[in-house]
Amino acid sequence: MPSSVIPMIVTHDLERLARFYTGVAGATEDTRTPEDGPTFYLGLRIGDSELGVVADGSVEGSPAGRILLSLEVPDVDAALARVESLGGEAPAPANDMPWGQRVAHVKDPDGNPLNLTTTSG
Repeated sequence: MPSSVIPMIVTHDLERLARFYTGVAGATEDTRTPEDGPTFYLGLRIGDSELGVVADGSVEGSPAGRILLSLEVPDVDAALARVESLGGEAPAPANDMPWGQRVAHVKDPDGNPLNLTTTSG
């Protein structure tokens, strides 16, 4: 059964964002539309969820939208160490939160805010 809600990021560089989310969150390609020719939509599987990446060259240079993604990863500190090499921004270290998560506040290569989280036992 497909997800009821699929967050989608519109970007001018679909492959760059796919590399970022693959490298940081272990995303795997689930769908590519169309299968041949320039890709318009890429569905990335992250755990039990899908993140859509939509290609639109007209958004190049536009400010990032008002969306905050939160991705559960196995090890926040390991994911955080890969953010900058994959084109994102990691301005501060991860922090332990009182509700039982370790959280790093980063930005993807398009400037979209992203929380990387690991929930402790």
